[in-house]
Amino acid sequence: MDIEFFAIIVLTVLVPLWMILHYGSKKHAQSRLTPDDERMLEDLWRSAKEMERRIMALESIVEPDAPHTDHRPGARPAGTVM
Repeated sequence: MDIEFFAIIVLTVLVPLWMILHYGSKKHAQSRLTPDDERMLEDLWRSAKEMERRIMALESIVEPDAPHTDHRPGARPAGTVM
């Protein structure tokens, strides 16, 4: 076998394959949440739940006779059956 043929095979097959696998694994490792990000996400979740509770309380004070309405995406109106 000729050395040029071997060099062409290495440059056209192995090097691009190595680059794809190498940089793909680096991108995958960077896409994970850091502990600080996880903590911030948990705080935001708790804040959203607290705000939801407060909004429901305000709605019950402002319109006590109105039926309960759930403003979450995908929520069904009160009294509907699937």
